[in-house]
Amino acid sequence: MASVTVVGEPSPARAAEPFYAGSVNDPHPASADLAYESATGVLSGLAEGRLSSGELVDTLVERIAALDAPESPVALRSIAAVSAEAREVARERDEQRARGVSRGPLHGVPVVVKDNIEAAGLPGTAGSTALVGRETRDATLVTRLRDAGAIVLASTNLSQWANIRSRRSSSGFSATGGLVANPWALDRSAGGSSSGSGAAVAAGLAPLAVGTETDGSIVCPSSVNGVTGLKPTVGNVPTTRVVPISASQDSPGPMARNVADVALLYHVLADRGPSPVPGRLSVAFATNWRTGHPLTDAHIERVVGWLEAAGVTVVARELAEPSPVEEADELAVLLAELRDDLTAYLAQRPGPGVRSLAEVVAYEDAHADVEQPYFGHDLFTAALDTGGRAGAAYAETRRRNLEWAVATCLTPGLEGVDAIVAPAYGPSWKTDLVVGGHPGPASVATMAPAIAGWPIMSVPAGLVQELPVGLAVIGRPHSEDTLLAVAARVEEVVAAHAPMPRPFWYPERRG
Repeated sequence: MASVTVVGEPSPARAAEPFYAGSVNDPHPASADLAYESATGVLSGLAEGRLSSGELVDTLVERIAALDAPESPVALRSIAAVSAEAREVARERDEQRARGVSRGPLHGVPVVVKDNIEAAGLPGTAGSTALVGRETRDATLVTRLRDAGAIVLASTNLSQWANIRSRRSSSGFSATGGLVANPWALDRSAGGSSSGSGAAVAAGLAPLAVGTETDGSIVCPSSVNGVTGLKPTVGNVPTTRVVPISASQDSPGPMARNVADVALLYHVLADRGPSPVPGRLSVAFATNWRTGHPLTDAHIERVVGWLEAAGVTVVARELAEPSPVEEADELAVLLAELRDDLTAYLAQRPGPGVRSLAEVVAYEDAHADVEQPYFGHDLFTAALDTGGRAGAAYAETRRRNLEWAVATCLTPGLEGVDAIVAPAYGPSWKTDLVVGGHPGPASVATMAPAIAGWPIMSVPAGLVQELPVGLAVIGRPHSEDTLLAVAARVEEVVAAHAPMPRPFWYPERRG
């Protein structure tokens, strides 16, 4: 078993390594160097003629076959399906480049998308066999990717129905794809619900990924897989043809191995250019938003200290914490919106199959051996009982929940500063399909911005006991570029003080 890392300090073997430095333990060394090239590095290589999109896609498809398939020694199960057209599109991008034609800022760069996002030629099942074989079209965000020149390489496995199905669900498990493994420790969770997107990026299966988040579903897998992920302001990235949970909280967002790549992908997804950011950044450190994991919380304090020493103004501040009332209110709103929004989506999606949430429940009961081998759909049945937005309690519950998130929590927290920072999640936990997901240490950082629809991201803060932990960065609506600037400073100080290697790929890490 590997030795324990001293928290907050690089081990001697890692002291000179850059961020995401090489690892001798990579299970497919033939592809490792090219697979871990950043999106911005890919673009440079393509422009200079050192690399072709065809070569890159061939390498990534080979790596996916070696690391991701259930029969492979690693068996990440992060990829739902590889596009049959990816190689052809890659060669088309190379031919266009040779003619001096560029389709946009992602010309020739591979991207993977979560499998609750429709993309023509990919399953779009949200992890459920109820949608297997159903026709897929390009979601608006996928059209934007293609228009920007990206190669839609594959779709990624996820927590089934984006983790809204049961209180006992295990993050990363779906009926169609099985359980996603964390590439840092294969017996630990890849988080949820954008599990496959986080694991695939961390494992070098793609430089860029798109996830979705309702509350924590980008931030969690980004944190536990050691990647960067951004949930934008709700509405900044369109949700058309994305399997929904809640119109008030759902947002697709970018995931990558560094902040610059997340920024590049975000501006394509949101179809907007960068906004000005403050010359001197200031943050409020939410001192009481703890994960409950002592080593993580102490390490995050150390990272915030590094940030302050690097010139970022830091204000220590206690913020409102959710009570059981706020937690119950959020769930009640989500279930009411799920009842309406998922039914509306299924009714308009082409092809035969389930047309409503009620039909999904009936289908899953009829196919319980496949759909419910470890946990049921208690949240689905609860959603059916809400009456949706027409239910008597919905409007007042949503008003009360939003008031807590904005007036009680976020507005005071952001007073006089550009962003709030707090621990995101502690080290990943071991998955237990038999008795439930056992989610690990997490702060409450995702909840208020989720309810408000405000932006939040997670940036790698280093390793705690040789597993990644993330720092959450929260801002006002439409302040994504400011959050990205804060995250870039975090990335700089972590690289200087405790640089992260690539995943180690040990089947067992901690006892």
